[in-house]
Formats: sequence, structure tokens, C-alpha cells
Amino acid sequence: MIDAPLTSIDSYIAYFSQTELPVLRRTVRALTELRTDEDNVSGRRIATVVLQDPLMTLRVLVYIEANRRSAQNHDITTIERAIMMLGITPFFEKFSDLPTVEEQLSNHPRSLLGVLHVISRARQAATYAYDWAYLRHDMDVDEVTVAALLHDAAEILCWCFAPELMLQVAQRMQATPGLRSAKAQQLIFGFNMHDIQLALAQAWRLPELLVTLMSNSNAHNPRVQNVVLANNLARHAANGWNDAALPDDYQAIARLLHLSFEQVLQRLDVPEEFWPPATDTVSDKPDES
Repeated sequence: MIDAPLTSIDSYIAYFSQTELPVLRRTVRALTELRTDEDNVSGRRIATVVLQDPLMTLRVLVYIEANRRSAQNHDITTIERAIMMLGITPFFEKFSDLPTVEEQLSNHPRSLLGVLHVISRARQAATYAYDWAYLRHDMDVDEVTVAALLHDAAEILCWCFAPELMLQVAQRMQATPGLRSAKAQQLIFGFNMHDIQLALAQAWRLPELLVTLMSNSNAHNPRVQNVVLANNLARHAANGWNDAALPDDYQAIARLLHLSFEQVLQRLDVPEEFWPPATDTVSDKPDES
């Protein structure tokens, strides 16, 4: 466990690169069940299980990049393609008997709740991103979905391996209303999660396309907006439909999807008692909080 802030981003990269990433216990169980019917299981069925778990998704992509063949001249940017490249049997052989998040945090129950909350939020963001990418006729809906799922992967990793520091981040935010998560992370870790994540993605040679889609600095790109706005909405909605940041989210989503404000609220199934009035005074730039 990381008990004190490390001195550099390179130190975080070195630590996470030598550590076996855990996955959710439900992922291990689901894959074990699928393996019992290995001859009849499709890559898509396996991918559906993997994509419910950002840590498992990350493990698969990191493994594919670390073991790519010299003749492979294109990146693998979706889980189903990764499984097709590996093959069903080799996939099960490689990804069996995995450590679990629940085991990793068995002595840190509050941090376990914290990481499960962020993972749930990531899944919801991926759902939003998929829906909007489909509506926008995106060139590859699955790429956008994976990018949204992994947008906060560094935060998930830090909950798993620096649980006490992440609790300090949460406590600092509770004690200082309005304090942005990136600022709180900087105060406790010395760096914010987004910077650590981009450095990890580059060190692990994740596909450049996914790195681009996960980077808030490319906010002019509609595909990146899709990912960022999906994560913003999932984060804010997790606080309740009365979260003060949601009206700005709705306006930005309406612009991205070329829908009316009311159409966005209906598409998101926002309860009518929480419908805010539409305004034209919000920024075009996705929030990075």
C-alpha cells in the first residue's frame, strides 16, 4: 500500500507497473462461469463481462499492448477485438485466478465502499457515452465506451493501493465545500489523478486513440466531449438529481447531441421535479472537475 505521497509521477508509474491489478470479485465469478461452457462462449459475451469492470478492462488492454506482435501494425482499442486476437481459450488461461478488489481492501472497508462507488460511476458514464455515441453515429461506439469507462482509472487504482490517502482526499472535499476533486488530489498526492492517469497510459502504451479520448485537454473534439460529459454527468448525478452542477451538464449535452434541453432531460430519465429551467449562459467547454 502507498501510505504517503510519492515524490514524482514517475514514482507512481513505477509502483503501479510492478503491481498486479485486482479486479472485482463478481468479474472473477462471471468469467469462471463462462469458462465452464468455453466451447460455446463468444468473444462478445466475454467482452460484456469485462466491460462491467474498468480494472479488468484495463488489465486486458495493458496485456495486449505488452504482448503485441511485431507484425501488428494497428492498435487494439476495444475489448472484443482484444479477445478475438487472443482467442477464447488463451484468454481464459491468462485471466484466471486473479486477485480481487475485495481481498485487496479487506482491511479497509471505507475505502472498499469508495472504490465501488467510483467503479459504479464509471459504468454509468460508459452507459451514457455509448448511448450518445450511438445517437451521434460515431465511427466506433465501442472505443468511446471504453474511454469513458477508463476515464477515472487512476482514481480507482489509488483507492485500491492508497486507500488512506484517498480517504484524506474525500475528507478534504467534505470539509471544504466547492473544492474541486483535482485540487484536493493535488493537495494530498502531490499530483492530480488525471495527470497520473495520462502518464500511466503512455507508460503502458495504451492505444493513442484511447489516450486522446480520455484526455480533457482535447475538449474541442466531439468524441472527447462525449467521454468527458458522460463522466461529468455520472459524477454529479451520483450526488442526487438536485446537484448544482447538473444544469450546466444538461446544456453541454444538448449542444453535443443537437437536442433541446427538454429532450436531454427526457433521454436521461431525470424526474420532472428536478427539471431545472433551461438557460443560455453556460460555457461550451466541458467541466474538468
